[in-house]
Order: sequence, then structure tokens, then C-alpha cells
Amino acid sequence: MKSTNPKVSVCIPTYNHEQFIRQTLDGVLMQKTDFDIEIVIGDDASTDNNQVIIKEYIAQYPHLFNAFLHQENQGPKEPREFAGRNNVLSILKACKGDYVALCEGDDYWTDPLKLQKQFDFMEFNKDYMVCHHNMTVIYEDKSPEHFFNEPAQKIHSTIKDILEDRWFIATASTFYRNYFRDHDFVEWHSRAAAGDWALVIQLAARGDIHYIAEPMGVYRKHRGGLSNVQAPTNVGFLKNRKQMFTDVNKWLDFKYDSTVKETLRRYDEQIEAYERNFS
Repeated sequence: MKSTNPKVSVCIPTYNHEQFIRQTLDGVLMQKTDFDIEIVIGDDASTDNNQVIIKEYIAQYPHLFNAFLHQENQGPKEPREFAGRNNVLSILKACKGDYVALCEGDDYWTDPLKLQKQFDFMEFNKDYMVCHHNMTVIYEDKSPEHFFNEPAQKIHSTIKDILEDRWFIATASTFYRNYFRDHDFVEWHSRAAAGDWALVIQLAARGDIHYIAEPMGVYRKHRGGLSNVQAPTNVGFLKNRKQMFTDVNKWLDFKYDSTVKETLRRYDEQIEAYERNFS
């Protein structure tokens, strides 16, 4: 019987991940928890066999799944940095749990106690909004694997760390209080190409960020991944990121103005260097 009150929603946006989705779902299903979970999965009209595989799992575990298997891509089609945005936002809002754990359909978890560890911390530390952990990064081209976070990664972080433009939260490690179950995303979120940044900024404005140093999952870098589009070599993405920080500064009533201004200055330098080299 499907849980009507899951404690944790596992949110999985996916598109053309037939090579990876079994590993993603198996990593969720192996979790050992003393609370109920739900799997909220949104397939954005994949053109491969991704939906066929997902349906196999739904048939086997119908009580766990809240699935959105779209027949038409939810868009937007342009700009390409926003690919999959509407699918992601809709399934985030569909999550019913007190907490949400993110795992895109090409990443996977390796520790069966991952969710329990993050849940336990958040239950006993009410001032925190986000909990993340280390991940192993692997590459399609067989480049050497490495950890996502450096050994010096801080255990306790705040919104100021994010506003300094230091991204240290692997998406598939993100576990957060489900603030968006009862609240809308802020207006500037829809304009930000980096949806994970936009999400975490809104959360970190309301509480702190905790880091667990254990590697409990795998972040997969491959040609089809959005990280290849949302990259410093893409001047459109750089300009969008600069605009996001500008919007955030205003949204926060310029409380961290000096921090954000330094971040914006660095973006100006990157954009100017790109335009100088490619004009």
C-alpha cells in the first residue's frame, strides 16, 4: 500500500538515461530506513528505453512510486541551459515528504544508510535546511575518478559560502527540508539556468548547511550531462549566472552586498576575457 505520509521523497529527474537508470533506482531501493519513503520520478519524454525500464520498477514496487512519465518534453526548448527545467520544478513540487533527497537519473547512491544518516542529522538539528555528503566523480572518457569535495570542505556552511560562488554540494548528495511543499519558488528562480544553485540559495537563506565527509554516491560525468552545457566555457551561462547573483542580492535586501559584488566582479572578468578571445 502506498504511503500517504512519507518522511522522505526521493526526487529523480531523468531523460534518456536508459544506460544508467537501473543503477539509480537500485541505489534508492537498497536504502535501509526506519521511515517511509516515496520515489517521485519525472521522465521528460525520453527517446530511448528509459520509460520502459522505469515501468518495470513501478510494476515491482507500485507502493513506492509517484511517477510522471511524460509523452511530450516539458521544455523549455531554448535556451539549452534550461533543458529539463519544467520537468524538474514540477516533480519537486510533487514531493510530499518532510524532506527531499535529490538524485538525477544518471547518478547513483552507494551507501545503504545514506538517507538514514542524513535524516537523523536533520531531525536532531532543526536549524539546518540542507545536508550533503561527498561523492565519487567518474568519467565516461575514463579520466581518473576523484572525490567531489576537497578534504578541507567545511562541515558547517552558510549562504555566504554559496554567495562567494563556491559550489560544494553535489546534486545527488542534496537532502533538504521540504520548504517548497508549502511555499512557491521565488520569482528569479525561473530565470536561473543553474536550478540546483537557485534551490539551495532559497534554502540556505532560511538555515544552515551540513556536510557529511563520507562518499555515499557516484556523480557521473558524460556527454549527455547538463554540466557540459552549464560550464565556464559557455558565455551565455556565465551571463545567466551573473544575473542570478544580481537577482539574489536584491532578493536578500543587499544583506551580503560586499560578498555578492566580489562574485559579480569575477564574472565580469570571465565574460570580458571570453569576449576578448572570441570576438
